Amino acid sequence: MKKRIDSFGFAFRGIGELIRTQPNARIHLAATVAVLAVGWYVELSRGEWLAVILAMGGVWAAEAFNTALEALTDLASPEYHELARRTKDVAAGGVLLMALAAAAVGLVVFLPRLSSFFS
Repeated sequence: MKKRIDSFGFAFRGIGELIRTQPNARIHLAATVAVLAVGWYVELSRGEWLAVILAMGGVWAAEAFNTALEALTDLASPEYHELARRTKDVAAGGVLLMALAAAAVGLVVFLPRLSSFFS
């Protein structure tokens, strides 16, 4: 049981490391807070909340995997190597793809509500 409890501590430490060391994670954090606040304000439906939460979680997971892969790549290849560059670029591309998908979810969910709000 102690190992299970410790694993949560390691995971939270990893999330803290992600936020402390990655500027893009801090951007994701600001976006997460803004989306949660606006979602609460416009009273999203249960289904809308599910879509928004899954999209945000996907971005956070992609950023975490990218950061871990970059650290591992740096450990394995401290000197420049073309495969290391490709690995990092593809991982960063994965984050961008997830962020674009999350932005599309945000547009579908929030645009109708906010357009009626500003009309």
